Amino acid sequence: MPEQPQTIFSVSEANNFIKALLDGVPQLREIFVRGEISNYKVYPSGHHYFSLKDAEGALRCVMFRGSASSLRFRPENGMKVIAFGRISVFPRDGSYQLYVSELTAEGAGDLHVAFEQLKAKLDAEGLFDPAHKKPLPRYPKTIAIVTSSAGAAVHDMIRILGARWPQSRIVLLPVRVQGAEAPPEIAGALRYANKWRVADVIITGRGGGSMEDLWAFNDERVARAIYDSVIPVISAVGHEPDVTIADYVADARASTPSNAAEIAVPDQNELRRALETLSGRMEQSERARLDALRNRLNELAAKRVLTDPTAFIADKRLLLDYTQKTLAALAEKQLAERQRRFAALCASLDALSPLKVLSRGYAMARGADGQVIRRAKDVAVGEKIDLTLGEGRLGCVVESRETGGGQANG
Repeated sequence: MPEQPQTIFSVSEANNFIKALLDGVPQLREIFVRGEISNYKVYPSGHHYFSLKDAEGALRCVMFRGSASSLRFRPENGMKVIAFGRISVFPRDGSYQLYVSELTAEGAGDLHVAFEQLKAKLDAEGLFDPAHKKPLPRYPKTIAIVTSSAGAAVHDMIRILGARWPQSRIVLLPVRVQGAEAPPEIAGALRYANKWRVADVIITGRGGGSMEDLWAFNDERVARAIYDSVIPVISAVGHEPDVTIADYVADARASTPSNAAEIAVPDQNELRRALETLSGRMEQSERARLDALRNRLNELAAKRVLTDPTAFIADKRLLLDYTQKTLAALAEKQLAERQRRFAALCASLDALSPLKVLSRGYAMARGADGQVIRRAKDVAVGEKIDLTLGEGRLGCVVESRETGGGQANG
């Protein structure tokens, strides 16, 4: 067994000794470490714990709440980052770790990463859905401008609004548009405008600048305030190439603040020209209508019924005479036809008459009951019968009769 040293360290003393050694190395007090995030967790305390790894090793990291509050983006597993901080030992468990004070996304800047993350998040929630966007009023009575009162953008908007549509009233809600205080001020102004219904449409934005200068309009609080606005919102941030989260959420996007003023109101000169054109068309249409009515009136005035009122009665009298003659001719024709048919029927009836048969030498016998005698057996010998001749009648007594079977005597 080796000889015991003069000094024996406790575990905590050993850990603190190692910590003091590491803390005394200048290169470890301010160090940049590149790696891929893994095992990323955020605890209720607000502290962030994760590991940075590469192909051959891993390094435990912690980022306390105060440093994490300045993050522009949300760290995720698999993200390649560059961490800045100090390496030291945590005496309680004796493990060394990187205490991160700054974290930057590698490749794309952290602002760009934060922008894309928030854009994806809000898009998934439906904040960019076109179905949610409200139409802008055509002739707004009041326009609220949420921007800095000291910038050139607000003066350009007021000038253009006054020139295009001086009938609108302009309400300025001054806010800061840059810095940490800007997002809550912009969101608060939007909520105020909606609570008190101060305008028919809201313009919010600022002039051009870097991505960091425009970052207030990439803030989630501003985006949700725009989405929740009952009043239509026009986003007017920076120059035409600049695109912010506010542009995606707003009901309309303007390329510049000046363009927002042009979108918000109609141009009174263009409207006046349009009204003059419509007035000319209406006058021309009304003139054409009056000309058509005048021609129609002239046509009616030239009609015979107005120039010679009695002519109508004379025409009707001639028509009555013609109709009367036509009806009389038809009546005569029908009467002659019916007389012809009557004569033909009489001739047919006469040909079928029993009297016609009798006139040719035949006789018709009737019994005492007046019934026509058709068979000899229907009459008894000695019975009286009546014979009707072609001219006159005879009363006879049957002395004999002959049936189909031979002669029968009484």
